[in-house]
Amino acid sequence: MEGNDNSTSKDYYKILEVDYDATDENIRLSYRKLALKWHPDKHKGDSAVTAKFQEINEAYNVLIDPDKRFEYDLTGIYEIDKYTLREYLARFKGMILTCNGLGISHTST
Repeated sequence: MEGNDNSTSKDYYKILEVDYDATDENIRLSYRKLALKWHPDKHKGDSAVTAKFQEINEAYNVLIDPDKRFEYDLTGIYEIDKYTLREYLARFKGMILTCNGLGISHTST
């Protein structure tokens, strides 16, 4: 991610349609679904589809790598101004709890 200012202007979580506290498994599943949907072989000659597919791959490569994801989480764009308070709390619940040092899982047991 060093030297790539373009990567910090994209919300990779939104691109992969996952929550910000998504597990690696959720990221993989969403990636596979989107990669199949937007694969250039299914849409011959459409450069917009190719660009979308490349964006999906870029997001996946960052979010699936723990070191890259950590760096992205520190510097990435989350577009929080586009959410209502209810949507914000629902979407960021895991980050809010763990970033406050509580380490509380949002799942109930």
